Amino acid sequence: MKLETFRTLEAVLQTGTFAGAARQTNVTPSAVSMQMKQLERYMGKPLFDRSGLQARPNRLAHEVADTLRQAMHDLAALRAGHSVAVEGVVRLGVIESLQAALLPGIIRFLRERHPRLELRLARGRSASLTAAVKAGDLDAALVAQPPTGGSARLRWTPMLRRELVLLAPPAASENSVVALFRQYDWIRYDRKTVTGELSIQYVAAHVREMRGTLEFDSAPAIAALVSAGLGISLLQMPDATTLQMCPVRVVKLGRGAPVLTLSLAARKADDDNRLVDAARQAMQASVATYQRQFAGS
Repeated sequence: MKLETFRTLEAVLQTGTFAGAARQTNVTPSAVSMQMKQLERYMGKPLFDRSGLQARPNRLAHEVADTLRQAMHDLAALRAGHSVAVEGVVRLGVIESLQAALLPGIIRFLRERHPRLELRLARGRSASLTAAVKAGDLDAALVAQPPTGGSARLRWTPMLRRELVLLAPPAASENSVVALFRQYDWIRYDRKTVTGELSIQYVAAHVREMRGTLEFDSAPAIAALVSAGLGISLLQMPDATTLQMCPVRVVKLGRGAPVLTLSLAARKADDDNRLVDAARQAMQASVATYQRQFAGS
């Protein structure tokens, strides 16, 4: 089995699709599909669920990637004549909405694989964390990547893709998005954010009539307002704790749903920085674990 096949699998898990992996690895989608079938034959088991429009990686695909990720990194380090040990300080930012989900896995990975690497964490919103990476105040940050692709000065590594959903009051009986917008005020998420921008684009394309609007920059606060029957909103799926405290009705938006891409942003000058690479691997491992848990919930 060629090493490139495992790199392609990593690209599929990062981007979510064969087409995305093809763009990241500079091969054709058919070449990606062929490599994944070769890997499945090697494993003797399917790695993807092909019952839908797109092949979706299953638990075994994530386990294969988790098993080989560190080995691939160590081989690359040895090939370059570097010591495998990674030590120093890496400054990592993570948007607040994903800190609880991802930080435990990131810290566990680094403690197990790179015990001499010191992690300094920062929290904030995507705009401020991205600016900190550009300025050199952070080495990397997990942020919402702008729909336009983001700054060309940065290297963007896709980590998660999350559909926006419509949150409605628990007692809402309307069955369509249009009907819900007629019945309730729209509570916007801050329009200066990527989520806010995607929401505005969706509403402009799909909703002709709406009531008044409010605007907040806190997803938990919006969930509380929706739960109290004061409006509807387009957001990422709230975490379990928020849903328990603020019960809402979650309405899927279907094939036209806006999709938020959460990526690790780092400076292109740090492409060969082993500290940043260690943080990227820790992020990928934590995201993979989170996705397995989310899929099983």
